[in-house]
Amino acid sequence: MERWKKDRRLVMIKPIIAILVMSFMLNLYALQIPDQRDPEIFSLKKQHQNILSKIKPGHLRKEGLPVTADNWMVVTANIQASKAAAKILEKGGTAVDGMIAAQLVLGLVEPESSGLGGGAFLLYYDNGSKKITSLDGRETAPLKVKPSIFLTKDGSPLKFADAVLGGRSVGVPGTPALLEQAYLRWGKLKWSSLFEEATSLADNGFIVSKKLSSSIERNYDSISKIKRTRDYFIPDGVQIRAGQVHRNKAYANTLSKFSMYGANIFYSGEIADDIVFTVNDSSTIEFLSKKDLLLYEIKEKKPVCSSYHDYQICGMGPPSSGAVTVNQILGIVENFPLSQLGSANPETWRIIGEASRLAFADRSLYMADDDFIDVPVEGLLSKKYLKYRSRLLNTKYKIPIVRPGIPETKTVLNYHPDMSRELPSTSHISIVDKYGNILSMTSTIESSFGSNLMTKSGFLLNNELTDFSFISHSGGKLVANRIEPGKRPRSSMSPTIIFKENKPVYVIGSPGGSNIIGFVLNAIIGLLDWDMNVQEAASIPHAINKFGDFDIEAGTRRVNMRQSLEEMGYKVNLKEFFSGLNIIEVKDKIYGGSDPRREGIAIGG
Repeated sequence: MERWKKDRRLVMIKPIIAILVMSFMLNLYALQIPDQRDPEIFSLKKQHQNILSKIKPGHLRKEGLPVTADNWMVVTANIQASKAAAKILEKGGTAVDGMIAAQLVLGLVEPESSGLGGGAFLLYYDNGSKKITSLDGRETAPLKVKPSIFLTKDGSPLKFADAVLGGRSVGVPGTPALLEQAYLRWGKLKWSSLFEEATSLADNGFIVSKKLSSSIERNYDSISKIKRTRDYFIPDGVQIRAGQVHRNKAYANTLSKFSMYGANIFYSGEIADDIVFTVNDSSTIEFLSKKDLLLYEIKEKKPVCSSYHDYQICGMGPPSSGAVTVNQILGIVENFPLSQLGSANPETWRIIGEASRLAFADRSLYMADDDFIDVPVEGLLSKKYLKYRSRLLNTKYKIPIVRPGIPETKTVLNYHPDMSRELPSTSHISIVDKYGNILSMTSTIESSFGSNLMTKSGFLLNNELTDFSFISHSGGKLVANRIEPGKRPRSSMSPTIIFKENKPVYVIGSPGGSNIIGFVLNAIIGLLDWDMNVQEAASIPHAINKFGDFDIEAGTRRVNMRQSLEEMGYKVNLKEFFSGLNIIEVKDKIYGGSDPRREGIAIGG
């Protein structure tokens, strides 16, 4: 890649004095360390490497305190990824430079959630131009797909487990192209330097996390069905366990090639051949072709922004439903005094829950890839429309039946609600660099371990096509989110940047399937209505209602609302949630918070 990027090669040439000063001033890292009551200030100098490799998030999160820094901050889902990004940011890299280093490590240490075989949505604020940009790196459906791909011979939908496993669920990966495209726009450090940490970990060994170990255990049966996947995660019949050092030589080799030749090798080179063979070898039907890979492109999309109180909430537009649905819910609840009602009031959560039901009804009918259908974004976010919808909440009880609304549109829309599932296997990265640039990116391979297909190149392939509706039509009406050749499936990923008076103040996002919308929403309301700091918002107990039943987080204070919600007419389910909220606040200093439900960590300098 260095050869074709000579004209953009950016060599950091600084006076020796400036380097020494920067090393002295910025070599202190703030991070979340357990079993200490002192401020979390730490150094990643060589003498502290052994200590850092053993630390885990703990003390600050338990006390609801954010990590504090002066210059930059990164929050990812895994300490090894956060450390990789922190090293890059310390060297003067941009938020994109840090993201690339982090994502490459995440694909190694958290392969069940994201990686080079998946896709991502990226939101980027360039402090120089004061412009926010969104890049769509979502996977695409192969040209050979048919509407019946997820139907049985009698026309009924396949069981989800049967649809996921194998090649029929794999979309063309977008993550490699997205990393390269983001770098070409906003990268600063030498491209190959961004690969060093991930390559070293893959080659020399990384520490298996509790999350990866438990994910293998939960998915043992499906992993065992595919030889290459089984050989990697369950070598010689013994699954890898937390704390163990594991290597992925194939992934190290892939990263070496990626760093030399760029993303092209994933779409027309030997790795492209590997992807196509892996998909088609898993079935008697050839689902994927090299042409599908050659045609793939990253798309710049207009960010979706809407006001809430004195803030602008900006996120990813279609094919993601995240920003539209989050902003719809906020646009409905802002007609009610949530700040006064408070976070412990069952009435507060009735309002949030019913607003969510109304927004999800619209999502099911109208939201899909806007390159294939007309998505009435303006109509769905119209304050007049949301005010009208909010009147349905003027009751003290559950709305018996929730139906999609009829927003203003430029075309006649006559769709049928879809039938699709999104499972919670995703990762999120939030970064603020020392230049004031801000990045929010959510990446995924969809279900845990994606399609369960592992390439010879050392990464798993997604099962993103199961995010399409399994049925293409019903009652003479087409489903907006039906599968079509070249189309991108609808997503709930919600990378978000929040502005006040045209200045970015919060960066937020989470994994979690279709619950991502609720996770991000709850945190935003916690920040903007209940004056929570970023760690408190990342730790906020969840209550989510998408389709009528209320799911409240077991073992938290939300359980105290159970009887009141049941008296309002709801069926209440106690659930364990696996949000992974990674949040940064920018004001006099930079504050980072990470979700205690996962293994994420904030590091600042």
